[in-house]
Amino acid sequence: MSEIKNLCDIVIFGGHGDLAFRKLMPALYHLCSDGYLDNQTRIFLTTRVDMDNAEHISLVESKLHEFLGEGEFDKEKFEKFKEQLRLIKIDLADEESYEALKNSLDEFPHRDRVNYFSTAPSFFGAICKALSRWELATKESRVVLEKPIGRDLASSQEINIEVLKYFKESQIYRIDHYLGKDTVQNIIALRFSNRIFMPLWDANNIDHVQITVAESVGVEGRGGYYDDYGALRDMIQNHLLQLLCLIAMEPPCSLDADNVRDEKVKVLRSLREMTSQDIAQKTVRAQYEKGSSDGKSVSGYKEIEGLSESNTETFAAIRVDIDNWRWNGVPFYIRSGKRMRKKNSEIVIQFKSVPHSIFANKGRCISQNTLVITLQPNESIRLKLMNKIPGLSENMRLQQVDLELNSPMNIERKPLAYERLLLDVIRSNPTLFMRLDEVEAAWKWADVILDSWAENIPAMKSYSAGTSGPSSAIALIERDGRSWHDE
Repeated sequence: MSEIKNLCDIVIFGGHGDLAFRKLMPALYHLCSDGYLDNQTRIFLTTRVDMDNAEHISLVESKLHEFLGEGEFDKEKFEKFKEQLRLIKIDLADEESYEALKNSLDEFPHRDRVNYFSTAPSFFGAICKALSRWELATKESRVVLEKPIGRDLASSQEINIEVLKYFKESQIYRIDHYLGKDTVQNIIALRFSNRIFMPLWDANNIDHVQITVAESVGVEGRGGYYDDYGALRDMIQNHLLQLLCLIAMEPPCSLDADNVRDEKVKVLRSLREMTSQDIAQKTVRAQYEKGSSDGKSVSGYKEIEGLSESNTETFAAIRVDIDNWRWNGVPFYIRSGKRMRKKNSEIVIQFKSVPHSIFANKGRCISQNTLVITLQPNESIRLKLMNKIPGLSENMRLQQVDLELNSPMNIERKPLAYERLLLDVIRSNPTLFMRLDEVEAAWKWADVILDSWAENIPAMKSYSAGTSGPSSAIALIERDGRSWHDE
């Protein structure tokens, strides 16, 4: 249990939404229960619904039962946690309705305040304007913005400009929950604290990199929302590019937030801009059709009500090239999709073959060394090495073995990604959050692809639900003499 106490007021706008109940409340419950937040910290959930406090507490309790891990709900801990909960009725578009929040927050006018915008981005500007009007946008305030922030560079800039009218850039925390995962943060430790990797981390030694984020679920009742975004906007432009940055960035001079983010921005600005011909050859977009998932028959994307004419991708695969000295000639293959064969998020660092093999197999290299960083469903880091097969055969035979690089876990429960990120906001540590120039650099690169896709370049492909994606994604990487890492 931490000895550090963090006292603040936390306001979750959209406090009765899916994100709030599924991710934010379990994270705050653990932070409070484990002693990371002062027990005088107040947590305000805003909603438009008429509800008394008893109903509110009962609802939160039922949602914690639903979304906490098995055995994590503790009635005694919840009795303490519920004392920190407050319900505020607010119509986000009606400035007058913020008065109740003003009255509550002014009980402790000099407390740090965290405003979490768990709403559609279209409300960000209205919320900021209302907070300013009621003098709640103080210098002690922080603002957390959930993705997606816009659909392209222009709309992203419009949203950010609106928020920046009322809050400084240093007060804004653009969240990407992937960066809260311990294994993702461990990439920095792995790269910059181990001498054996440092001289190998470049184009002289690495053949290529793969980044995969596959989901076995479909859009799950979010068809209307998802159809406005698709795989490139929803996953690749943020999650996968952030992972790419951590793999590709130069060593920062320190772990200071801006030093780390400076290096990430350099990577994003080094991404090779694609021509229409490049996009036709190096990108794949597809939609899932009916198939089988977890042994059950599932419908296709276009069978969802209102989506029969949709041209939104549920799968995307892209070859990304980085034009700088370290990565010249090393392709990064990234892909993400829904209704895939299994839920799996991983980064694969494929090292080059040895120059000449002295072992059996007619001098050909039997295998390459591979570093596999798995983010979900089970976090792990494995280094694949070649090892002699025991025995008395005339020729030395080799087999690939895994060297596990995981730290021993001497804790009862592994913290949730949102626990780390919420705690960093409270501590005013923006290292794991996206700076404005990061967001804009990522959108600038993605917009070129989106513009071609809007012109049907390349044509939309399809894949059966419960598979590893379209055959064109396999062809994308096999054209370069490589293959996807699918165990």
